[in-house]
Amino acid sequence: MAHRPHTLPNTLLNRATKGMQGPWPRRQRFEVSTTARAALLALAGSLPVATWAQDTAPTQRVEVTGSAIKRIDGETALPVQVISREEINKAGLTTASEILSRISASANNLTDGASIGTGGFRDQMGFNGANLRGMGVSSTLVLLNGRRMANFASPGDSVGVDLNNIPAAAIQRVEILLDGASALYGSDAIGGVINFITRRDYQGVEVSALIGATQEGGAGKRSASVAGGWGDFSKDGFNVFGVLDLQSTSRLDTSQRKFINDLKIPERLPHLLSGVPFPANLRLSGLQFDHLESQGFQVNGQPISERTINLQGPGCNPPFSLPLKDGIAGPQACTYDYMRELELYPKTQKASLFGRGVLDVGGGHQVFAELALTRSNSYYVGTPNRADFEIDYRKIPGLENTGLDSLLGEDDTANFVTVRARLTEAGKRTSELVSNGQRLVLGASGTLAQWDYEVGLNRSVNKVSDRDHQGYLIESKVIEGIESGAINLFGPSGAAGLTAWEAAQYRGEVRRATGTMTSLDVRGSRDLMKLSGGNLALALGAELRRESQDYHQSPELAEDTILGESSQGPDADFRRSRNVSAVWTELSAPLSKELELQLAARHERYQVTGSATSPKLGLRYVPSKEVLLRASVGAGFRAPSMTDLYRPVSTSASATLPDPVCMAENDNDLTYCADIWETRTFSNPALKPEKSKQFSLGAVFEPNSQFSLSVDYWNIEKRDLISTLGEDVILGNLAKYESLVHRYNEDEGLEDCDYDETDSAICFIELNKQNRGRQKLSGVDIGLNLRGLKTSVGTFGARLNGTLTLTSKKQLGDGDPYVSDLGKFVNYGVVQRWRHTLSLDWEYDTWGATLSNNYLSGYEDQNNAIDTNTGSIVDNNRVKAYSLWNLSGSWEASKGLVLRAGVQNLFNTAPPFSNQAYHFISGYDPSYTDPRGRYFYLSAQYRFK
Repeated sequence: MAHRPHTLPNTLLNRATKGMQGPWPRRQRFEVSTTARAALLALAGSLPVATWAQDTAPTQRVEVTGSAIKRIDGETALPVQVISREEINKAGLTTASEILSRISASANNLTDGASIGTGGFRDQMGFNGANLRGMGVSSTLVLLNGRRMANFASPGDSVGVDLNNIPAAAIQRVEILLDGASALYGSDAIGGVINFITRRDYQGVEVSALIGATQEGGAGKRSASVAGGWGDFSKDGFNVFGVLDLQSTSRLDTSQRKFINDLKIPERLPHLLSGVPFPANLRLSGLQFDHLESQGFQVNGQPISERTINLQGPGCNPPFSLPLKDGIAGPQACTYDYMRELELYPKTQKASLFGRGVLDVGGGHQVFAELALTRSNSYYVGTPNRADFEIDYRKIPGLENTGLDSLLGEDDTANFVTVRARLTEAGKRTSELVSNGQRLVLGASGTLAQWDYEVGLNRSVNKVSDRDHQGYLIESKVIEGIESGAINLFGPSGAAGLTAWEAAQYRGEVRRATGTMTSLDVRGSRDLMKLSGGNLALALGAELRRESQDYHQSPELAEDTILGESSQGPDADFRRSRNVSAVWTELSAPLSKELELQLAARHERYQVTGSATSPKLGLRYVPSKEVLLRASVGAGFRAPSMTDLYRPVSTSASATLPDPVCMAENDNDLTYCADIWETRTFSNPALKPEKSKQFSLGAVFEPNSQFSLSVDYWNIEKRDLISTLGEDVILGNLAKYESLVHRYNEDEGLEDCDYDETDSAICFIELNKQNRGRQKLSGVDIGLNLRGLKTSVGTFGARLNGTLTLTSKKQLGDGDPYVSDLGKFVNYGVVQRWRHTLSLDWEYDTWGATLSNNYLSGYEDQNNAIDTNTGSIVDNNRVKAYSLWNLSGSWEASKGLVLRAGVQNLFNTAPPFSNQAYHFISGYDPSYTDPRGRYFYLSAQYRFK
């Protein structure tokens, strides 16, 4: 989307409310066509704030997200939601991720809480990504002032802009286009477009500060920003504007939240805990168990009955290590409750600097430059490291005199016992994720031969560095400490052991990635001829873009020598780049005063993966001054990312799943046949783009200046999905997918799968990227706006934006049945059937207040997890609806000084219980909930010229 003309005031919203009393300006009655009035109705129906201009405001032409043609203020045929700077300030929001959490049309966003992944390969940890319609981060396009930014550099399944790289303090408003817009913006806009728009032509200085704290401690926030602008463009011919924003958030630990105890995870979800505690458990072989049982060996006073045991006493080591009868480690061992010493929210430090300058060079032409520099440091603290060691039984307290070496004739490793140890004395695993963003735009705009044009050169870079600070260990040095006796896995170590732990620490960068995007774009629009309803207008544009991605592992990680880190092998480093080119056009034809036609098309070519054309048709019909009807239909595509095409093989683990072959051989015994299986994910350079088609139907009703209602039905279908099959899908249909399950009794010559014709166990499950299956989504967006209700006690208003999802389902493989995640948690998440944001406003003289509500409906939980101790499926659960109320108040203490105070989560609502087993955090779903509890904040803002 092109920028607004530089001659305009700061923003549409500022212009609309300038000089008015009360929270809602009176309505403008433009002396223009019925079509223009209908456009205003269309936008008003979807905006959460009023955007009518004053009677004295000039009729100016601007561009809004969803169209490249300059129009009368607010004129658009597509549903666009707007979040204003005022709303952001009222709610105490300081980051782009927090702002987007208020969008009812988004689901399964990537957030700090959901990205915590300590304990395995940290795939895209620290990435905050937007997800409109729940279609995936990769199908949502995020823009800054209508132009692209470099995507988060670390390779992974989600491809998109890291919201930490958005300079939030510079944002004037956010425009959310809830209609697939590949025809104008590119292949990754199938789910919609989120356009962050910064301030323009700003003059003066503004200083802001915010301090926030939670009732129970942790997750406190501090932020400060200063903004300054110099030069009145209309008078001086130039303007320079800059914003510096600094903020920090303190970490939140499970020990600081009462609701973690209230979830009763050890009682309700013992199968989701860990069988690796401190002091360590022992895992006996069948031969070792039979030997000890024949000797009458006892475990804490009871005859041995399990192969997993703990000999350190019945009390284990509470509260972290517990003797749970139904725990995952079994009744004679200790179960580790990692939720007792896990982090819920990371400590973060974020800084951004944004600057913009524009200069009138005469003749109706301007040149401009934008610079954005951002840095986000996220410090993740996880549980202590864990490892399995093979240790001579004579070095294990309690086993030293059991004579296991007498079994060496039957098994030449019988004198070694598997020790499953939590390395608590080495400290908690602590890492730092640093995401740096750099973006420079140089451009020019103006009018040339009746064309309004703009050209821009955009250079954007994202750099990600993943660094270990504590608890990640050089494996060989840990083994040396164990063999020397310095390190004790069954109790406190002495001074020598602590020295050995310190010597084994790995501190430094383990992986880094750089993503770069360079683009040149040009666009222009003009009126062609007069039609009965107005001017026939045309827009043309083209873009050349080069994308590159560079990924590197440290030598220690490449050699797989760091405990707690998952290596991708010695050949994992890669550097790839590609060229992208596009041309597009848009035509706006007001066929009559009541009917306007909008046509758009974009032809886009991706190097290697080919090209596609995305058309779009929009209609707007105004049968009366109170009613507007609108419709659109279009097609799109999403090209595979460079991660999809070239990422090296990555190794991970499945959820606990049963192996049907084992079940058939062992009387369907889930206690024996359900396990966590190794998975290996393969990219595919032969991938094709995903294809989509979508349509929408909507209506806007505004009987008077104080009330408007919009209802829009939307329907999206994608095919040729770029995806991997889920492990559950593969094991659930071996007749179709058996070739993806690699077993030891299959002589395939695979690395680490030593052939043994007698062993039918799974070596690994292959997850390969392919174009397969379809996705269908549909729903209704509802916008309600009540404004300017004046009473003797103040002026009131209300806003509601809600999304009712009617269909959300995915066909995971060609010909497979569809799996719905609508109101039901499946393996990768849930799409709530109803989501809304509601705001009630009051304003009187210099005082104001807002009461708001964020609501998500309840849903059926992930009720298929297996308890391997009992061989049973987890009890069914329905997750309760999640509703948060927030209250804020403001006081204009003097001219230029505004003080605010607020409470988020007014009723201290805790995340509802969930048995989900997808996220690392257990007991609730961290992808949409806020574990902070009741949160208070104070802010001050001072403006002076």
